[in-house]
Amino acid sequence: YAQGDIVDGKGDKGQIGGDTFRDYVRKARMDKNVKAIVFRVNSGGGSGLASENIWRELTIARKDKPVILSFGDYAASGGYYIACNADSIFAEPNTLTGSIGVFTIVPNLQNFFKNKLGITFDGVKTADHADAMSVTKPMSEIERRFIQNDIDSFYQTFLKRVADGRKMSVAAVDSIAQGRVWMGEKALSLGLVDKLGNIQDAIDCAARMASLKEYKLKEYPEPQNLLDLIFGNYKKVARVNAIREELGSEGLLMYNELKSLKESMGIMQARLPFRMVVN
Repeated sequence: YAQGDIVDGKGDKGQIGGDTFRDYVRKARMDKNVKAIVFRVNSGGGSGLASENIWRELTIARKDKPVILSFGDYAASGGYYIACNADSIFAEPNTLTGSIGVFTIVPNLQNFFKNKLGITFDGVKTADHADAMSVTKPMSEIERRFIQNDIDSFYQTFLKRVADGRKMSVAAVDSIAQGRVWMGEKALSLGLVDKLGNIQDAIDCAARMASLKEYKLKEYPEPQNLLDLIFGNYKKVARVNAIREELGSEGLLMYNELKSLKESMGIMQARLPFRMVVN
């Protein structure tokens, strides 16, 4: 079960850590008792590098056993990236998917620091563009080109991954990509998913592909016992409650958005360029 933002490293609870989920897939791939892998995605994406790492591990696993993807409420951008090379992809009719696109965030906070805080910056560097990703100055035109070239290159890689996995041409993928999002039913007609169905449908498909009449499930992340659940989340719950008490519910939402933005700065992002909030 992969739910939340895709982030580099191990990630926290509620995030899809690139290293953590790569290891989950590798563990399932190397376990001879595991005959098929069903990967459930509920994510709007995140780190491009972490998405690539999970994609690669799923691609390797597919050589040994069936890999079936099941989409939840949304599996977009990086959430779709990790799924595109599966043997079969199941989406709900109202799943938000696609968003095949890439961006990065490098804010210029020079005037904020100077005008609001009275802080200016200077420094010594060993090369002309050593501080190209700094948030304390505007980028030069050549630095913008450096970053744009990286984005364009990663976008082409994204298109190629989808084209190879979905047996489409790069031009055909690009015509439905460029960051656009689709509902599950439309994604089916566009060839981005194979079938409409829930996670049980995906499990049934995996059992058929593995020629299994009887089977049991092993889940990752492994379910926690009650004590681990209580004490493992105690600090996080206490911190969230303290922030909510100090800032209110809207302030907590803004805090989480700023935290997510901070984690995204300067990192190639394959994610939805917006966040859905259902009231």
